[in-house]
Formats: sequence, structure tokens, C-alpha cells
Amino acid sequence: MHSSSFAPRFSTKMLVFPPRCLAKLQLLYGASRYRRYIQSGPSDCPAVEVNFSNGRHITLSSGKLARFANGTAVSQMGDTAVMVTAVAKPKQAPGASFMPLVVDYRLKSAASGRIPMNFMRRELGPSEKEILSARLIDRSVRPLFPADFRTETQLVCNILSMDSVYSPDILAINSASMALSLSDIPWNGPIGAVRVGLCDGEVVVNPTRRELQTSQLDLVVSATKHNLVVMLEGKGNVVLLQDLLKAVKQGTREAQFIINEIERLQKMYGRKKRTVEAPPSTETEISDAVKSMCEMRLREIFQDATHDKITRDNAVNEVRTNVIDKVWSSYPDTEPSLIAEEFNKICKSIFRSLLFEGNRRCDGRDYDSLRNISCQVDLYKPLHGSALFQRGQTQVFCTVSLDSHESAMKLDAITALESGLKAKNFMLHYEFPPYATGEVGRIGPIGRRELGHGSLAERALVPTLPHDYPFTVRLTSEVLESNGSSSMASVCGGSMALMDAGVPVTAPAAGVAIGLVTKYENNDTKHLTDYRILTDILGIEDYMGDMDMKVAGTRKGFTAIQADLKVPGIPLKVVMESLQKATDAKGRILDIMGEVIREHR
Repeated sequence: MHSSSFAPRFSTKMLVFPPRCLAKLQLLYGASRYRRYIQSGPSDCPAVEVNFSNGRHITLSSGKLARFANGTAVSQMGDTAVMVTAVAKPKQAPGASFMPLVVDYRLKSAASGRIPMNFMRRELGPSEKEILSARLIDRSVRPLFPADFRTETQLVCNILSMDSVYSPDILAINSASMALSLSDIPWNGPIGAVRVGLCDGEVVVNPTRRELQTSQLDLVVSATKHNLVVMLEGKGNVVLLQDLLKAVKQGTREAQFIINEIERLQKMYGRKKRTVEAPPSTETEISDAVKSMCEMRLREIFQDATHDKITRDNAVNEVRTNVIDKVWSSYPDTEPSLIAEEFNKICKSIFRSLLFEGNRRCDGRDYDSLRNISCQVDLYKPLHGSALFQRGQTQVFCTVSLDSHESAMKLDAITALESGLKAKNFMLHYEFPPYATGEVGRIGPIGRRELGHGSLAERALVPTLPHDYPFTVRLTSEVLESNGSSSMASVCGGSMALMDAGVPVTAPAAGVAIGLVTKYENNDTKHLTDYRILTDILGIEDYMGDMDMKVAGTRKGFTAIQADLKVPGIPLKVVMESLQKATDAKGRILDIMGEVIREHR
């Protein structure tokens, strides 16, 4: 059913229950919940079919399943169907300072007619694929929550059925978008997400698994209305810049079909959004006092290029402590946490404004300059291959171990169905110990962040490996120091370690992180009043900025890309400029790496 012929098919008839049943429902679920269940109607539900330019379509529906949730949506493509529920607590926790969003994504064996082959014969902890898909959804929807909304929210993605043609992760993003849009949870969506392939030079929208096996590109594009890009995630087999730009453009346009249909459903069936609880405001007197006491000192710190990460953080913390103590002594009735929050706002504002005032960053570089890079290979003789890559204050130690095919990683049936591989003979394991940032912490099982960074670096290096290599390769990347994009440093160091081990890579690969600082009004990021694109960002520029775009590849083209935003979308023009700057930086990094090792031994 095309958007132009959309007609409402939702019945507003109420179910009739005996009085005794009504009393039990009210006792079990409370008055508001049982009333919502009764009024949600019988089997009829709003549904719409989204048609793409290549004739493929996604069916979106709601109102039939899981009606106790604040919002529920089911999306289906082929015989793959995903249900996503959105639930937020009625009130936010007192003193909440961030958006506590949890995304649970599980690949159910039952959805594909299989039985888990572990000892318990049931689903255990989340797999690497499930964690990465959950991160994909989180990064797509998080930028569109209001800044002041800090109520605990959970998205649960339930795979209802899965065929061998279409992957469920794209459907999960679109279901999450529709569930949040129809719910009463404050959210500035909807968004639309599509997967884009590149077969024989032609862009393919939502390719099948078989098409992906021959595709040069596997790119997920999440966008909001007005063709604003919210999230990018992809891998490629050395894709040329013009082909990547074409795929991003096409993916953004196709996402508008999904957005239009979700908006149509939202207007007809969406629930009224909750009022966002504004955080306690700071009195003007206190705000002025904080600003007058810290502005000149912070400007001096952020313009002093002799500072490194530790000394800069220590200097800012010293100012923070001093300001909080003095303001609190003058206004003892004010909570110190409110003074600290006001200081953080002013600190961020000053840091960003300095980037617009002159062509200089806090470490003295201009917008396009790289940090100092040094490389070393063949560090220890017992290792098959090793490399130390240092970029500024980011230091990564990479090692390569070679073994027979029997050491390949065997994949479970569901992951094999998703990836098309039964075993992996190349693994990149990324480690980020607490001492890398000068902190004390627990060293234990690998976390979600480490999995995500390791997977990105692995995707960047896989296309450079020979297809018929007769060994299993394990590449470890240990982050020894971190002040900006350790995952891209892992790509650089990993590529050098592979060449040091004698692995016949087709070409060396490098990676770089691109940042962004923007100015806009009234939450309208389509019309940016000003912006600055930053090459090879520091940790503080990532924290204070609006984008972290990681781009990796060979001199010829791209092999991996990941873009995360903190603003509700950026125009395609800014994406194109960022990718061009990443291409230029990548070439300069490869020149420096080539002075140490240019090809495999």
C-alpha cells in the first residue's frame, strides 16, 4: 500500500469484559494500564507499506502486540519480522544528569526454526553480533531525545521470525523509530534507516544476503527528515570516494520514504508526548558569578598549546573546584551539583567559541593538521609480527599470531546465517585497560565499547587480506595511552604489524577521526549558521564537539566508516566535506607509515 493511497484501518471499538474481569485487571495492572489495554482495540491495527525506488518494501504496523508498552512497532521485510517495544519510567530519577537509554537486541534461535546448540539448549548471554546491533540502534535514536529528558528508557528488540534473505538489524532501527514516534515518550523523530550495497557500480537499496556477498559496500544510513544524516556504519572493499558519496546520498533519500509514512501514522495514532521535566534552573546571579570567575582562566587554559591531556584536565579541575567552593560560600543555599553543572556548561561554551574565533585548536594545530606520528615495527623477536603506533598521546601496541585453519573461530548457527560465514580466520581483539587514561578500574570481561571498537578496526583491515591465505590470523591491539580515536590507531598499527608478520596484504590501511563543531538555532540543524570540521580530533574535542566520524581505508579507497552524532542530524554537504578531509588525512598518515614499512616482508 503506497503512501498516496494510505487509509486508516485501526478500529476504535472497545473490548467488553465482565465486571469481575475488569476488577482483576485493575488490581493487577493499575487503572491507567488496564484502561490503555482495553482501549487499544482488537486485532485491527494501523499498518503501512513503505515502497523503495527499486520495488522492495517494508511493512510497518502497530497496536496488535505488546500493548502494555508505551509504544510498540513491528516491521517486516520478506519473512523477517522484528518487534520493538519502547518503555520509559513514569518519572525520572532525582539528580539524573544524563539520558539512561538501554537497548536490548537478541537473535532468537526459534525465530529461524533452530535449537541453540549449547549445553542448556536455550539463549544465553548476548553474542558479539547482538551487542553490535544494539549499539547500532542506540546510536541512531539517541541524538533525537530532548536534551533535558533524563528518564530511564528501554528499547527491547524481539526477532519474531528470520529468513535467509534479509537481516533484521535494519528492521529493528525502523521499528524503534516507529515505536518511539507513536509512544508518549518525548522524542524528536522519526528517523529512517536503510542498508545500501554497491553491485557492479550500481547502488542497491536494502540488498539481500546473497547480493551482499558480491557487493563492494555494506553501509547502514540512518537519517531524519530534510535529508539530515544521523548515523553511518559500514564496511567496503576499497570503495572509491565518489561511490561512497553516491551511496550516502541514495541511502538518505530512500530513508525519507520511511520517515514520511511513520509521520503519517504518528499524526493519526500517536499518543500525546509527555512534558519534559526541566532540570532545576540556576539563578542568574549564580550563573553570572560562575562565568565571571572562570571565563578568563578557562580561555587561557584552552589557548595554551603547551598543555597535554593530563595537565589540561588538572588545570580545568582546579578551576572547577575553586569556583564551586567560592560560589557556594557566597550562596550556601545552592546545591554544589547545580554550580558544577553551570560550570560545565560555561566550560563547553568557551571551548567551542574559541574554535570559531581563530584557526587554532587547544593544542595549537589548525583545523586540518595531524598530531605528531611515530611508528616502530619488529619490537620483540618471539612475536610473529608487532608494531607500536603513536599519534599525539594515543599509543597502541599491536601483535600478530599465525596458526593453522583449525584455530579459526567457529560461529554459531544464527551468527553464521547473519554473516554468511561458518568460521573466521581473521580476528582483531581490542583491549582498553584503565591505565590508558591514567585511571584505576576493573580489568575483566570485554565490554561493549571494546567490542565495538575492535569490530570497526577488524572491518577496516579485512579487505586488505588475501582471500586464500592458508593461516588463521589473530591481531591484538592493546591501547597503552588514549587521547583520541584509539580504534583508528589500531587500524594503522594493525596494518603495520600484519606487514611485519609477512601477511601479504594488498595495500597498507590507515584510519583517522574527524570531528565537528556547529552553530544553529531553534534545534534546526538543517540550516547551520556556522560549523568547523576538525581533522584527527583529541579526546576533549570529541567530548565537547558534535560528531565523531571514524574513516579507514587504503590509499585507493574506503574500507570502514562509522559516524556518531550528538546533534539531531547534519546536512549531506557537511558529510561530504568531512569525508574529503578524511581522504586527505589518510594519505598523509600512509606516507608516514611508509617510511617505516611499505610492504609485507
